[in-house]
Amino acid sequence: MLRRLKVLNFAVAEKVELELGAGFTALTGETGAGKSILLEALGFLLGARGSSSWLRAGAERLEVEGLIDAGDVPADLRRELGLTGKTVELRRELDSTGRTRAMIAGRPAPVAALARVGDHFADFHGQHESRTLLQAASQLELLDRFGGLDAEREALSAAYAAWSGLKARLEASSLSEAERERRADLLRFQIEEIDAARLRIGEDEELEERLPRLKNAERLRVLADTAYGLLYAEEGAALARLLKASRAVSELAKLDPAAGSLHTELEGAHISAGSVARELGAYRDSISADPAALDALISRQDALARLKRKHGLTLADVLAARERLAGELDGLVNADARLETTRKELEKAEAVLSRLADEAHDKRVKAAKRLDAAALKELKVLGLPHARFSCSVEMEEGNWSRTGADAVEFLLAPNPGEPPRPVKSAASGGELSRVMLALKTVFAKADRTALLVFDEVDAGIGGEVAHAVGERLAALAKGRQVLCITHLPQVACFAQTHYHAVKDVASGRTRLRVDRLDGEGRLEAVATMLGGKPTVASRKHAQELLETSLS
Repeated sequence: MLRRLKVLNFAVAEKVELELGAGFTALTGETGAGKSILLEALGFLLGARGSSSWLRAGAERLEVEGLIDAGDVPADLRRELGLTGKTVELRRELDSTGRTRAMIAGRPAPVAALARVGDHFADFHGQHESRTLLQAASQLELLDRFGGLDAEREALSAAYAAWSGLKARLEASSLSEAERERRADLLRFQIEEIDAARLRIGEDEELEERLPRLKNAERLRVLADTAYGLLYAEEGAALARLLKASRAVSELAKLDPAAGSLHTELEGAHISAGSVARELGAYRDSISADPAALDALISRQDALARLKRKHGLTLADVLAARERLAGELDGLVNADARLETTRKELEKAEAVLSRLADEAHDKRVKAAKRLDAAALKELKVLGLPHARFSCSVEMEEGNWSRTGADAVEFLLAPNPGEPPRPVKSAASGGELSRVMLALKTVFAKADRTALLVFDEVDAGIGGEVAHAVGERLAALAKGRQVLCITHLPQVACFAQTHYHAVKDVASGRTRLRVDRLDGEGRLEAVATMLGGKPTVASRKHAQELLETSLS
C-alpha cells in the first residue's frame, strides 16, 4: 500500500503531501487544476523517464517521496537491499542539469530498482493504456496474463528460439558455396563490429546521465567555486564568521552556563559548514571543461545508437543478436558436416514447438471463454446490457512465433443484430470508455496488483453509468488501493478518501494545493461538481449521493 506521497517543486506542485489509506481514493478538481501532475510524479517515483520541463521555475531540483509497505517490494529486491522494516521509503530527484538520483530506504539505488518496484506494485490506467488495450499485439499478452499462461509463454519462447536457430542453420547449408562465403563475410563483419564496441549493458544509460554534467561543466565549476568562496575561501566568509561567533559564544558560556547549548550548536554548524566547504572544493576540482571528453562521450553514444538501430532497441538486444549471428556463422562454416544432424534436430524441435503451440492454444481458448463471461458481466453493470463481447483466438498452424501460432482479437457487438467487430471500430466514444473500464476491471481482478491508478477513465459518461463506474472502482478497491482522477460526483462519492486539487496564486506565482475533504467540505465539493455554485437542491442531492454510495 502507498501510505504517503510527497511532491516538491514538480511543476506547479511546490509542496504537496498526501496521506493515503486502503481502498478507493478520489482526486477531483477543475480541468487544468494540476491533478494529473501528481500521477506523473508518482510514475516518475516508480521509474518512469523524467523531464526537465517538470522542474518548477527557480528551483534547483524536484523531489518525489513515497512510503510503501515492505511487502510491496519484490522479494528478491528486498534480499538484495537487505530491507527488514515494515515500510520502505522511496525517493527520486531530478536537478536542473537533467541528472536524476534514486534512493530506497535512505540508500542510493539505480532507477531500474525503482522501476522493478513499480512493475510489481502499481498499474497505471490512462489514455495511453486504453490505446494499448485496442492493439491486437497487446491483446494476446493480456489474454495470457488473464489465463495465467506465463510458464507456457516462456516454454514457447525457448522452443521457438531453438527451432528458428536450427532452421536458419539448415537454410544456410543449402546455399551455394559463393553465397555461403558472402553471407559468412557479412556475419563476421557484424560480429567484429559488435565485439569491437566492447558493450556493457547499462552503459548507454550511464552515458546519458553523464552528458549533462560534461555539457554544463563550466557553469557547474563556477557555481561550486562561488559557493566554496562564500563558505571558506574569501576574507570574511561564512565559515570564518561562524568560527568567530563560536568563540564569542564560548566566552559567553563561561560567564553564563545557560548559553552552553548555543555554543554547542554553533560549533556543530562550523564543523558541518567546513565539511561542506571541503566537499565543494573537491567537487569543483573534479570538474573541468573537457571538450575532448565531451566529444568522446557523444561519439560513443553515436556508436551505440548505430548498433541499436541495426540489431535491437537495447544493448541487451545487440548482444543477443551477436549470439544469433555467431550461431549462424558457425552453421555456415560447418554446414556440410552438420547438414544431416541439423535436419534431425530441426524435426525434433519442430515437434516440440508444435506440441507447445497446440497446448497453449487450447488453454487460450478456455481462458477466452472465461474472459468473455467476465467482460459481459462488467458491460451489463456499466450500461451495455445487450452488448456481446468475444475474445477471438485463431491458430494458423505452422505460422509460429515466440508466442505460438495464435492471433487474438477483442470483438464487440454493442447492439442486438450487429455482427461482432474489432473493439476499436465497433464502439462509439461513450461505449468505448465503458468497454475499456470493463476490460480493465477484469484484468485488474486477475492480476491483484496492489495499487491501481486511473486517470479520468470515466470520461464521456454520466448518470446511472457514472454511478456504476463508481461501484466498479469501489469493488476493485476491496483488498487493494485504487487512486482515481475523476470529474464525476457519482464516482467521487464512492471513495473512502477524497482529495480536491486547486490552483492558488500568491505573489505572482501559481502553486497547486490539494485538500483532504471530509464532512461539510466534501459535501460542498460534490454539490459544486453537480452544478457549479452549490444550492440547497444541489447540497441535498450531494448528501443523497454520499449516503447512498457509502452505505
